[in-house]
Amino acid sequence: MKAIAKTRPDVGLEIIEVPEPTVRPGTVKIRVERASLCGTDLHIYEWDEWSSNRIKPTRIVGHEFCGTVIEVGEGVTDRKIGDFVASESHVVDPNSPDYLAGLGHIDRTTQLLGVDIDGGFAPYAVIPAMNARPVPTSVPKDVASMLDALGNAVHTVMDGPVEGKDILITGLGPIGLFSVAICKCLGARNVFATEISPYRTQLGIDCGADLIFNPMKDDVASAFKEHVPEGFDAVLEMSGHPSSLELAVEYARPGGRISLLGLYAQNKQSIELNKAIFKGLSIHGIIGRRLWETWDQMIWLLDEKGLDVSAVVTHQMPFTEFESAIQAMKKGEAGKVVLTFD
Repeated sequence: MKAIAKTRPDVGLEIIEVPEPTVRPGTVKIRVERASLCGTDLHIYEWDEWSSNRIKPTRIVGHEFCGTVIEVGEGVTDRKIGDFVASESHVVDPNSPDYLAGLGHIDRTTQLLGVDIDGGFAPYAVIPAMNARPVPTSVPKDVASMLDALGNAVHTVMDGPVEGKDILITGLGPIGLFSVAICKCLGARNVFATEISPYRTQLGIDCGADLIFNPMKDDVASAFKEHVPEGFDAVLEMSGHPSSLELAVEYARPGGRISLLGLYAQNKQSIELNKAIFKGLSIHGIIGRRLWETWDQMIWLLDEKGLDVSAVVTHQMPFTEFESAIQAMKKGEAGKVVLTFD
């Protein structure tokens, strides 16, 4: 079969011929129907410092995908042939102390699909049965392909109270865009955002943001003072830009929360720590999806609460045209790009 893979320690990805994977005890084999690209795939394509220190080519990439179970391995009792499932990218040891303590999202045994082990950018994939999460038929396949990423947003948004709250989202990449829709779905009073890209600003409007400000052009201090004079109940930091950290501490209301998902190019950053302390802010680092609480919340939002994130899907194309998708992402002219495997 053909697969998108990292074949050498250099910029780029390639389509190569690989053997069709075989099911193993505790795993399921999936006929992949949709997949979606994310920032991690772009890092791998660019062969930056993180990816070059972690990936050992040749590696089939891709950790966001969905499809139908066509075979189950020995010992699998909770998945069956015909189940439609989406991938959870964090592969953990179910007997590890972290996982058993409810900390699977930060489990020290974690391996990542498409990074440490082969992923799902291919017509067939084999993954642990518990990583194949059942998806209701009410969820469109394009959306099902990106539930791993959507789960990051659900985890971040639901890190604290949302209904009736004033929330600021800094950065409208795909996860920030998801977060706008989730906040609106959960009844936030106001959902404001900051974003410098006109393309992503329009997507934020499409997702339901009440107001979006460009911190490079707009007087955000005056705007926030006018619209939310007491400050924001929650700031969801998605951008990974140092100025957004300053913004979060400055404009979170006393007793508010800052939920940090964005990653920073420079690991060490400065904030006014005393201000954060005297304001009694809760600052929480967010990674991945809580296993499996976030997945349950996500399916509830999609299946019962009517969460609609279809506006974030801006492109769909055959997986063999992945290069076009990568270039659109590099130009900042894409939300989520969905690959098909028909």
